[in-house]
Amino acid sequence: MVLEQAVRWGEFAQVRPDLASATRALLYQFGVGLGFLATVRGDGGPRVHPMCPVLVDEGLFAFIVPSPKRQDLVRDTRYALHSFPRDDDEDAVYLTGVARARDVAELRTRAEGVFCQERELDGPPEGFEDHQLFELLISGCLLTRTTGHGDPAPDHTIWKAT
Repeated sequence: MVLEQAVRWGEFAQVRPDLASATRALLYQFGVGLGFLATVRGDGGPRVHPMCPVLVDEGLFAFIVPSPKRQDLVRDTRYALHSFPRDDDEDAVYLTGVARARDVAELRTRAEGVFCQERELDGPPEGFEDHQLFELLISGCLLTRTTGHGDPAPDHTIWKAT
């Protein structure tokens, strides 16, 4: 398996502020981060589920419950994250990269704070301590812009970490 170069959200935002801004807008179009996270099952097949990414200034994070998806990320760190569909067009963003478990208390506290703030919660929900924090490092981004549903010539912008 060839490992690709991957960068943290902050570096991605510095190198491609246009893509970072569009990514944030598409992932947060409903007020909280929402996307479909794809992982690699033990048999090599794909696993896709909705989840709530959390953007902190320097990083893109995911709190993952004890689950087969979490086992996937521990075993094979590759992921893909796709935005939720929009009502008025087919605009979308797709990120690929590797997930890294992050057990740094200060980082978890900041990410929890953003998670709670987005949901207007006074503190993490019950059982949240069982969620493992992963940072989603970015190796590629595909942004698609359309003029509406069925656009015959969508505009694709592709970026890869080098």
